[in-house]
Amino acid sequence: MFFHKQELQFKATPDKPDPIFARKLQEVLGGQYGEITVAMQYGFQAWNSHLPGKYRDLLFGIGAEEMGHVEMLAVMIAQLLEGGPKDDAEDAIQDPTLNAVISGGDVQHAIVAGAGARPVDSNGNPWQGSYITCSGNLLADFTSNANAEMQGRTQVARLYHMTEDKGVRSMLAFLLARDTMHQNQWIAAARELQEEGYEELPVPSTFPLSKEEREVSYQYWNFSDGAAAAEGSWASGPTPDGKGEFSYHDGPTTSAPMPPATQPDVNLHGTMPLSKGPIAKAAGAVKDALT
Repeated sequence: MFFHKQELQFKATPDKPDPIFARKLQEVLGGQYGEITVAMQYGFQAWNSHLPGKYRDLLFGIGAEEMGHVEMLAVMIAQLLEGGPKDDAEDAIQDPTLNAVISGGDVQHAIVAGAGARPVDSNGNPWQGSYITCSGNLLADFTSNANAEMQGRTQVARLYHMTEDKGVRSMLAFLLARDTMHQNQWIAAARELQEEGYEELPVPSTFPLSKEEREVSYQYWNFSDGAAAAEGSWASGPTPDGKGEFSYHDGPTTSAPMPPATQPDVNLHGTMPLSKGPIAKAAGAVKDALT
């Protein structure tokens, strides 16, 4: 059950209109790592969680907060689109869509949204549900959430330096601070899951290690002609899961002969070897005649 309170989490008022920056802000609203993505991601993870208590409540709470960030950005974008800036060239252009084309803005802000925000990225690509991660394994999901917050904060930081508008920067500074919190929060939650014994590396920990090919579980295979990777902690020493030791290998330690080419059904009309072509054609003709 959701309720809406007609307040923003933080002030979202620009100093002046800026349709071009409104288009840029669309990335952190409807892009792959935008606020719509994290709001939906945390919501679905909570709804699909099999673990009641603090972890589920955490997901519900942060999902609701992120919906508020969606609202803040949508309000900011609408204000940036309200009465865009005019110069001598733009005075002669009364059509807002043509104005958007010439200025570098988004024509669909005018045509589709009536000078409002849209669920798209900065290039107008629609937001899609495939952006979200919801596996049902909380350690996998919390790690993905930390990545989403890192990617999102990186994009907001870049946008911060693309504007001099103090009102916009103030809102972005708030979002940066909340992303700082959320990065730390998801890393802490992932660590706590492991400390309490709910999950451990490698994920999923419920799959028996005895059923994997353990000889290659901790081998670093160098498929590059560069040798510097051998210097990393992933090439020697204990593994983070505490179950083995890394070892470095110049290329794979396994190989197998290539199997023969597959032979699809003749009615799929793939190109057959010359020796089998006439037989395949005859078989296809017979099959067609019988059916």
